[in-house]
Amino acid sequence: MTAYDAIVLAGGAAKRLGGADKPALSVGGRPLLDRVLGACRDAARTVVVGGRRVTARPVVWAREDPPGGGPLAALDAGVRQTAAESVLVLSADLPFLGEPTVRRLIGTLGSSGREAALLTDPDGRDQPLVAAYRTEPLRRELALLATEYGSLTGLPLRLLTQELDLARIHAEPLASFDCDTWEDISAARARIREHGNVLDEWITAVKDELGIELDVDTGALLDLARDAAHGVARPAAPLTTFLVGYAAATAGDGGPEAVAEASRKAAALARRWEAEAQQSAPESAGPDQADAG
Repeated sequence: MTAYDAIVLAGGAAKRLGGADKPALSVGGRPLLDRVLGACRDAARTVVVGGRRVTARPVVWAREDPPGGGPLAALDAGVRQTAAESVLVLSADLPFLGEPTVRRLIGTLGSSGREAALLTDPDGRDQPLVAAYRTEPLRRELALLATEYGSLTGLPLRLLTQELDLARIHAEPLASFDCDTWEDISAARARIREHGNVLDEWITAVKDELGIELDVDTGALLDLARDAAHGVARPAAPLTTFLVGYAAATAGDGGPEAVAEASRKAAALARRWEAEAQQSAPESAGPDQADAG
């Protein structure tokens, strides 16, 4: 994938949230800002435009002058801190943005030859804060707008995108879902707890909390837990998966292959335990049942 820097805009007034510190609001146990930072973890440099705060990974901080000058002023402050030929631009309130969408944006920008690639929402509206831009055209248009209007403060984003050669991407509906109201926050919190989402959300949250960047086959681990619970005893499931993790961490580089190998061995052992239990069942029937034949 093409090398890129990322700019995350995290300095809005959040008027519809009563002035709450929106980037710090929690969805799935993680601040909205950290969720967005997780989606662009591959960036060579990540610039966050807004007030300084503790984040899940290191970032470069920037601030528009004066603060509260709007998205174009914030974007200008951010792009001044970047060096890559491509820059990913995101708002800090995208709870469902994932790495696949980021890769698609960067990939489309690289293959299309256009000056920008942005998402469109389910209603067909452009989302310039879920987009990838070629850095030089972006700087050029920001400079031209500043010259034309005397300042970038308060200018709408559409003035930028209407001057750029755009590639539009129709992504999955939730990729551009942003949290502008308390109803949006509540909807996001409910969504991640739905049956089809909760496990992946939890695993991602745990990995971020522990500082682990390890992609493992969660299906295989769940199968292992099931085999241990069924073939040995229910408490064996969490203890076995813990031991698999420990074994993987102490084996070489502790990568996905080590987890898969430890899981395979433990699962085979659990199945042997179950097989022995089934073979022993007739023998434990007792003398009365044995004589009955």
